[in-house]
Amino acid sequence: MPVIVNPELPAIATLRDENICLLPCDGTDAAGRTLHIGILNLMPLKEMTEVDLLRLISAAPQQIKVDFIETSTYRGRNTPHQHLDRFYMRWDEVSDRYYDGFIITGAPVEKKAFEEVFYWPELQEIMDWTRTHVTSTLYICWGALAGLYHHYGIGKVMLPRKISGVFRHRILEHGHPLLRGFDDEFLVPHSRYSEPDTEAVGNDGRLTVLTDSDEAGIHIVTARDGREVFVTGHSEYSPMTLDYEYRRDCSVGINPEVPANYYRNDDPGKGEVVVRWRSHAQLLFTNWINNFVSPDTLYKLPAR
Repeated sequence: MPVIVNPELPAIATLRDENICLLPCDGTDAAGRTLHIGILNLMPLKEMTEVDLLRLISAAPQQIKVDFIETSTYRGRNTPHQHLDRFYMRWDEVSDRYYDGFIITGAPVEKKAFEEVFYWPELQEIMDWTRTHVTSTLYICWGALAGLYHHYGIGKVMLPRKISGVFRHRILEHGHPLLRGFDDEFLVPHSRYSEPDTEAVGNDGRLTVLTDSDEAGIHIVTARDGREVFVTGHSEYSPMTLDYEYRRDCSVGINPEVPANYYRNDDPGKGEVVVRWRSHAQLLFTNWINNFVSPDTLYKLPAR
C-alpha cells in the first residue's frame, strides 16, 4: 500500500525508480484507516535512512502516514539544515500526538556512555512518552541499546572490535508473529562497537530473546507483548551502506576490517556486494506493522 509523505521529499524519486508508491501528504486519507508511524531519525546520513526505512514500510498492506522527527536539543551536522527544516518536525512539536508505530534509529555515539550523549535527557523523555502514546516502538541498533538501558537497566558491553558484515542468525522462539515466514536461519547486516549485556538480558523475565547469532550475539528482543521491539542489527540497510561505512572508515585512518560475508569473494576491491538479507528485512517490518502496529490486528501473545 502507498506511504504518505511530503511530496517534495527527495527519497520519493529514488523509491519511484523501484516502483514503490508514495502519496503526497495533503491532509486527506483514502478510504479505510491510515496508520501513523513516527521515525526519530538519529542516523548521521538521514536521507539515506529515509530511503531505507520507507522502502520496507511501503510493503505493508495498510496505508501509512510517516512523520520524520528530530530531537529539539540537538541537530545533526551531516544533513543539510534546509532538508531538516523542510521535512522534519522537532520532538516538541509532536509530543502531544499519538502514533500507531514509532521507530528510534541507531546513532553514531556508541563509544560514549549513554549519559554523555548530548541529547540523552530528551531521548529518555521520548522513550517514556512512547509507553503512553505509541502502540508499538521499534528500536534499531544503538537505539535498541539505549532502549534496553533506559527501560530495563541493561548495560552495553564494548566489543574488542567492530562487528561489521552480514551474519547468520537462528530463531529461538519459533511461531512468534514477528518471525512469521522466517527461515530457520537467516542473514542480517550489523555495524556496531557494542552489544547488550547478554547475561542481564537472559536474566530479565520481562524480556524475550527471539533471535541471536554466534558471531553477532543477541539480535531481536521483545517486551510488553510486542509493544517494544529491540533489534541490534540493521535489516533496513540498502546494498551499499556497509560499503560506504567501510570506505569512510578507511579514508579517516581507522583501518577497519573488511565487512564479513558481504563482498563477493570477500574482495572489497571491485565493490561487488552480494545482497542476502533483503527478504527477511521485509518480513520483519511487515510482521511488525501487521501484528503489533495495527490496532485492528494487534496480536495478543499467550500467557507464559
